[in-house]
Amino acid sequence: MTVESKHIVRAYDQELKQLNELIGRMGGLAETQIDNAIRAVAERNPELAAEVAGNDARVDEMEAEINRLALRMLALRQPMAIDLRYILSALRIASDLERIADHAENMCRRAKDIAEASGGPAVTGIQRLGKLVLGMLKDVLDASLAGDVDKAVEVWLRDNEVDELYGSLFREYLTYMMENPRNIGACTTLLFVAKNVERIGDHITNIAETVYFRVKARPLKDSLPADVDGDDAEEDDNR
Repeated sequence: MTVESKHIVRAYDQELKQLNELIGRMGGLAETQIDNAIRAVAERNPELAAEVAGNDARVDEMEAEINRLALRMLALRQPMAIDLRYILSALRIASDLERIADHAENMCRRAKDIAEASGGPAVTGIQRLGKLVLGMLKDVLDASLAGDVDKAVEVWLRDNEVDELYGSLFREYLTYMMENPRNIGACTTLLFVAKNVERIGDHITNIAETVYFRVKARPLKDSLPADVDGDDAEEDDNR
């Protein structure tokens, strides 16, 4: 290998490392956004909600930075096989992380309404749902960093638990509304928040599928036993 070739390889490896670091930083920021959004709702804290909304621009900037680097690498390096899948996966993961942060911001739009509401149902169920998706996000980011397909599959399967808990919350809040019409406003707001948390879980499963495809070069769903399946992600209409 010539000196020039060695230089190109080193530069390419450095770019891959930089791309990985950017995904890690963006994922960490998304985790913080979710955690703060859940706290803003649970603590009825409009100031913290405003902080989450203000930080959303940072997430968008990081996605743009990842996109620029990935597209530059595609244009200049002409990667193939695993390297190509790695760069394309970075684009997809960044997109899902951006949508996750958007859902956190959406939750905070209702924090003021929750803070002003008197009485009504508790938000402990939403806190449980938030804790669950936070754990999933941390694990799927770890799986991405390590290329751990087993952990990616485990995260993907945990989305069923998210769906079950969301369904339980839906029924709980519906009961509150039926028992007392004065609860309708507060419960509608909480259902909006819970739905955004559930959608975060869907984007996390997307990341798990991306990690699996990056490593195995085949779709995750095609590799599961016939009796194991997850709900298809619904259309995201919160954009």
